[in-house]
Amino acid sequence: MGFAASQARYLILTARKSDLELQGQFINQARMSIANVMGALFTISANLEPESPTAIAIQARIAAIQSLDKTLEMNLRRLDSQRQAVQTEVEAVQKVIQKNIEGSFKTFA
Repeated sequence: MGFAASQARYLILTARKSDLELQGQFINQARMSIANVMGALFTISANLEPESPTAIAIQARIAAIQSLDKTLEMNLRRLDSQRQAVQTEVEAVQKVIQKNIEGSFKTFA
């Protein structure tokens, strides 16, 4: 791979890595919001009779929110795996670029 192609690939990979990190931040922000909602629901539930219809409805909502949180957590893990793969590829492209630079300077030296 030539220097220009390597540099272009490096820029594309860097952009992809940044995009994955941003998506991860959005997922973490959503999970924090979910945690706040669940905390409020637990507080409300603690002040109710355990067998009341309202408490049962709140428990059902908590279960649904926990399911959503697990889905977000799986998405976050998938993004992290992708980010690690991109990081590995970035390091490989950096080595290729470094070899191209060294080869160019040896040619002209």
